[in-house]
Amino acid sequence: MLRPGDVLTHRFRPFPNCPLQADGRVKQAVLRARERGVLFDVGHGMGSFSWETARAMMAAEFPPDTIWSDVHALCIDGPAHDLLYTMTKFLAIGMPLVYVITAATLTPAKAVRRDDLGHLSPGATGDVSIISLDEQHVELEDVLGETVPFHQNLISQGTVQGGKFVHAAQ
Repeated sequence: MLRPGDVLTHRFRPFPNCPLQADGRVKQAVLRARERGVLFDVGHGMGSFSWETARAMMAAEFPPDTIWSDVHALCIDGPAHDLLYTMTKFLAIGMPLVYVITAATLTPAKAVRRDDLGHLSPGATGDVSIISLDEQHVELEDVLGETVPFHQNLISQGTVQGGKFVHAAQ
C-alpha cells in the first residue's frame, strides 16, 4: 500500500520485525516497495538497529535511503546516542561517506519536500552542520548489545546559522 516517496522507518530492526526473511534474504515485499519508490529509513532509537540486519541489508545492496535517528530519553545514553553516532555505524559497515552524508541531508529534505534544505546552492537555506571525520577509536553498539569497534568517528564541530558560526558544545 506504500506509494513512491513514502518513508518506511525502523527498517534495520532485529529479526523477526526486520525486512529480512529467516534465511537472511530481503523480503520480496520490501524489494517490490523499493522498486515502487518507497524510501527506507533507519530511525535508530531504542529498538531499531541491529548489526546483523544492517550487515545483511548492505550485503544485499540495500542501504538505507535516509539515516534519521529516533533519539529520546531512553536511548540518548545508548544505543542510539545521536545522529552522528548512527551515521558512523553505517561508515563502519562500508557505506561510503558521501552516501552517509546524502542519506542524512539531501534525501530526507527531498522526502519532506523541502527543496531548500540538504544542499548548498543559490536559493537554498544556508544553515549547515560542520562535522569532521576523526581518526578515533569508538565502540558502536546495537540494540541487542553487540558492539563493533571502529577507527573513525563523526564529530560535530559546530553549525552555521543565519550566517554566524556557532561552536559545538563539548
